[in-house]
Amino acid sequence: MTVAPQAPILFFDSGVGGLSILAPARALIPTAPVVYAADSAGFPYGTKSEAEIAARVPALLGRLVERYRPRLAVIACNTASTIALSHVRAALDIPVVGTVPAIKPAALTSKSRVFGVLGTDATVRQPYVDRLAAEHGADCIMLRHGCAALVQLAEAKLRGEPLDPAIARAALAGLTDQPGGDRMDTVALACTHFPLVEAELAAAASRPLTFVHGGEGIARRIEFLTQGQPWPDVPAPGIAVFTRVDDHVRALAPALARYGLNRIEQL
Repeated sequence: MTVAPQAPILFFDSGVGGLSILAPARALIPTAPVVYAADSAGFPYGTKSEAEIAARVPALLGRLVERYRPRLAVIACNTASTIALSHVRAALDIPVVGTVPAIKPAALTSKSRVFGVLGTDATVRQPYVDRLAAEHGADCIMLRHGCAALVQLAEAKLRGEPLDPAIARAALAGLTDQPGGDRMDTVALACTHFPLVEAELAAAASRPLTFVHGGEGIARRIEFLTQGQPWPDVPAPGIAVFTRVDDHVRALAPALARYGLNRIEQL
């Protein structure tokens, strides 16, 4: 299949979390045209049922692919990936990259053999998380905690709002207060929103913790799947498309511009 240089990479998330995937991808492929899509009308995903997400995500991605004709789509959302990735791949005729919770790097990194998985409620309860732990961390204790408030904290941070440090403290306490939590040395950030507040999590920790996530690995996968394809000579302004544009979305404009997304559209 011939790919035009201007064919974009499509990044999809419920909100701004996928920017933690977009940034390393742009670092590897600086002139890649980008469409960043956020389902602001359906946000947040982490508190929705599996059935809702499995129906909503493929339908939205179908509309986005029809409008923007991307060369590749990235589901830059752990919740959507763990629930809807197979449905999306069945529905689309372009390559689709999912976002896997960073359990393998967490298990490899942990010296104490106790690591945490911090994600949304919908992600941490998936059997997929247990399979990854059995495959890559069978000799480890894996603690898990779902924290919807941390998703809201990341969105607030990008809108430039004041942040409540108690939210990050409570998120970590959800792991450290479990049996074995006093020995935990590594935390997999299993929601793409959470790397955006890694500094707040580190500041809230009572002892040094190592935080891992999958952004760089996903960027390398995008680079591999687009090997040999043409790109523009200079970066094009990126597009941020939302399923609902309201004051919360408009407040994100300065942060989106820092990620090279200079135009906001509504789907």
